[in-house]
Amino acid sequence: MREHTAAISPPRALWVPFILGRPFGVPGDAAFQRRVLAAVLRLLEAPAGPVLEDYLEDAPRESDAGEGVACPVTFDTAAAADGTGAMLAREIESLGPWHDFAVQRRERTTTGFSGVTIVESARIVTAFLDGLPLTNLAGMSAGETLKVICDDIRAYYYEAAGAQPGRLGTDAVQQWFWRDTAAGRVFLALQEKCVASSDPTLQVFGGNTLVPRAIRYTQRR
Repeated sequence: MREHTAAISPPRALWVPFILGRPFGVPGDAAFQRRVLAAVLRLLEAPAGPVLEDYLEDAPRESDAGEGVACPVTFDTAAAADGTGAMLAREIESLGPWHDFAVQRRERTTTGFSGVTIVESARIVTAFLDGLPLTNLAGMSAGETLKVICDDIRAYYYEAAGAQPGRLGTDAVQQWFWRDTAAGRVFLALQEKCVASSDPTLQVFGGNTLVPRAIRYTQRR
């Protein structure tokens, strides 16, 4: 997290715009990983610290690095006039069989922490985007409420996509979620609303945890 690094102020740090957990990019691309490592080592040439620099080169897509990737579920975008909320509901319904299969195969799921169903989670998020008041979950702030709800939605999509046939890489699933789904568009709109909110818990949620910095970095470019 770049914000955490800036607050800690280590002597040398390089922020990379890759998905969380892959500080050197994609697996198996030694040349790219070597360039990242060289950029880190060059920070030692600075006469004094703390130094925090951004690595400006995007990581190769997993398919570009030679790993076979099958396309996750695709959705009909022709009905966009129905509104993002309706599209989100249809996506969740379409993914239902795949998510059921994923849970059966893995014998577990990471969804459900919010205590509400995925359908209800989607309704809460889209209602909030439409200007309706948010009812906080028991013992949680507004930011915490949206975080656990959005975590459930994202986990539902990721688990369903992971059940698809083929070798789906983490990067492929993430790019699919943020670029090709109504859920990704809802999350991006939610981030903007949270950052602009007067509620500090929503500001923190929107600014730091909802949209990965790697995605925001790509959006800006």
